[in-house]
Amino acid sequence: MLIETKRCGQHVVLTMNRPDKLNALSYELIDELMDRLDALEGDDSVRCLVLTGQGDKAFSAGADIVGFATDIAASPEAACRNFVMRGQAMTRRIENYPKPVIAAVNGIAFGGGCETMEACSIAIAAQHATFAKPEIRLGFPPPFGGTQRLPRHIGRKRANEMILTGDAISAEEALLTGLINHVVPSPELLTSCLQMADRIARNSAVAVTASLRAVTRGMNVSIDEGLAIEAAQFMIAAASQDAREGTAAFVEKRQPVFKHR
Repeated sequence: MLIETKRCGQHVVLTMNRPDKLNALSYELIDELMDRLDALEGDDSVRCLVLTGQGDKAFSAGADIVGFATDIAASPEAACRNFVMRGQAMTRRIENYPKPVIAAVNGIAFGGGCETMEACSIAIAAQHATFAKPEIRLGFPPPFGGTQRLPRHIGRKRANEMILTGDAISAEEALLTGLINHVVPSPELLTSCLQMADRIARNSAVAVTASLRAVTRGMNVSIDEGLAIEAAQFMIAAASQDAREGTAAFVEKRQPVFKHR
């Protein structure tokens, strides 16, 4: 099993399980992760997902280059079809997921591992975690969305430095640049992620999904288009029972009881 699944109350922890390979993203691991995401999307009892890596050395060292080398030796078309398209589909799926996906970065997040973390809704890192884009040293640019998401996270010049040098940055530097949300001691990492998930789960699931969609879809369009997306997602949420409950609870000075519909 390349993706371990553990239920934690309202949440599910997904663990990439290739510790001997530093949780490298093989084709099989990516496919299995996509299957897990598909299965959990329709489970209304699951509010948030936490994605992490097995062990304390790596979230993910990136793509499995040994497996990828066969395709790049075959042809650029084979490499793009089997490797790039698969990785981009995975990160896009995470980015567009209707439930929050929290990255618990328990070690190195290099290459495709860093790109996977970038696609998550929120990222919390252990103090010893490091982040890098070493693909340039293999002769190609980041292929799982890293050239697109990283500049949106930390700005063009900082992203260019990471991408063009391949140099790693620390968790503290990643925090300062806005690449991640929090840095915590390693023993507290999973607890901190689940506490974040609990804070999110207090709110209406309808409103959470609408907010995620508004942010993700609005990032790549003009402000006017983004405002239209925001208004459309507001309309969806405003039609819910939860919106009526939330506003009524505010007026009545009590805590809302959301039904998530």
